[in-house]
Amino acid sequence: MNVISNRDGAARRGFASLRIAGAIALALSLGGCLGYDGTVQHGYVLDQRALDQVKVGASAEQVLQILGTPSTTSTVGSEAWYYITQKTERKVQFMDPTVTDQRVVAVYFSPAKRVMRVANYGLQDGMVFDFVSRTTPTGGQEPSFVMNALKGLLRF
Repeated sequence: MNVISNRDGAARRGFASLRIAGAIALALSLGGCLGYDGTVQHGYVLDQRALDQVKVGASAEQVLQILGTPSTTSTVGSEAWYYITQKTERKVQFMDPTVTDQRVVAVYFSPAKRVMRVANYGLQDGMVFDFVSRTTPTGGQEPSFVMNALKGLLRF
């Protein structure tokens, strides 16, 4: 009977240590989630003090020295430089991020390359746009000439 009770005690100790090891593993894996800060800033980092230095009548060179290279420039119509920033937040590490703030600072120039107007557009002023699309179209999804011809034959 001693042999059975020794085995029974060893099994209990083994099971208890297995439960403790499982609890430690769970605590360590959840500990990484609790310290996760899911706020990410994309694009131009706007410095309000620098933006306040851009005055109407300043030259394009002065704007370039103060704000730096724009994120993009206008391609049609009047000359404008755009400084774009977007802040996304992810509540939990494996969830999709949501846009919490978006700023587009637009500097409009006259034909003489002088600042006419500075506008600061926020998220409420327009749509959210994707800076970098992380999707790549999969090949083979577009119908080819042969597939269209075969579908046409199958209809008859």
